Amino acid sequence: MGENKKDEKKEALKALRKERSEIIEQVRNMNKAQNSDIKNINEQLQAGGKTVPEIAEAINLPTSQVMLYVASLMEYGLVSEGEKAGDYFKYEFVPQ
Repeated sequence: MGENKKDEKKEALKALRKERSEIIEQVRNMNKAQNSDIKNINEQLQAGGKTVPEIAEAINLPTSQVMLYVASLMEYGLVSEGEKAGDYFKYEFVPQ
């Protein structure tokens, strides 16, 4: 590939990044928030088993959102389902 083609591609990518900079920043901020939520959930579970409502209350997130995070963490083996506490299961952190 000639030097001219490389320069054209670099300029095209630069223009695309500039054009989509707002969207890129929004996605970056969503990822930061998501990572923070997961970190907070892990911290809660490291302190001991908790139900989804207990976690949600402790970190001030909707229970539906916490449940999605917990389900994802279970899928990756980072959280396990423990004993049942009333109507809810307690979830526990799985040390790596």
